[in-house]
Amino acid sequence: MKKLVLLMFLLTGSANVSVSAAEPIELFWEDMIPKNYIAPEAQVNHDGSMVQQSIDAPVVQSLNGKLVKIPGFVVPLEGDNELTTEFLLVPYFGACIHVPPPPPNQIVYVKFSKGVPISNLYDAVWVTGTLSTASWQGDLATVGYSLTGISLSQYDG
Repeated sequence: MKKLVLLMFLLTGSANVSVSAAEPIELFWEDMIPKNYIAPEAQVNHDGSMVQQSIDAPVVQSLNGKLVKIPGFVVPLEGDNELTTEFLLVPYFGACIHVPPPPPNQIVYVKFSKGVPISNLYDAVWVTGTLSTASWQGDLATVGYSLTGISLSQYDG
């Protein structure tokens, strides 16, 4: 009987290990736009203002709480010269800085509690973490997704 209980404990324990070691879902920016959503035509404004596009763009609610891995570019918000604790992840270089911000469903607010080193803002990265459909608003943009960061790595194409 003791062997049976031990065997059941070992099998249950190994099942828990595989659940906690789940692989993240690899997301791309088009996956973060609801399938039936059609963005309104963007108004071109040549006055130099940085007006955000489609401020009411919806998010994909089924992504809430998912462990994901997303590629993009970093727009730093908080940190120091060694570690960045908060940033916006955007689909293309220069978004929110040199060109108007994309729609909220194309920006992710990322927070790393201990910070991560960002070596070069010109390079794309992979960010892994738990995605939330909780919006965030800052000086640069209104954001449709938030992510609690687990890891950051160089984008490998």
